[in-house]
Amino acid sequence: MADGFLEKHHEEYEKRKADWLRKQRHLPKTHQRLERPDDEAL
Repeated sequence: MADGFLEKHHEEYEKRKADWLRKQRHLPKTHQRLERPDDEAL
């Protein structure tokens, strides 16, 4: 019953993980700090 079941699911997991990591590398970094303006009245 379980012949190849775990192997197939592990391969699918590795493919999804690789795709996710590839997308993560291409995303811009959003955690950069915003700079305050010199004049804080604005």
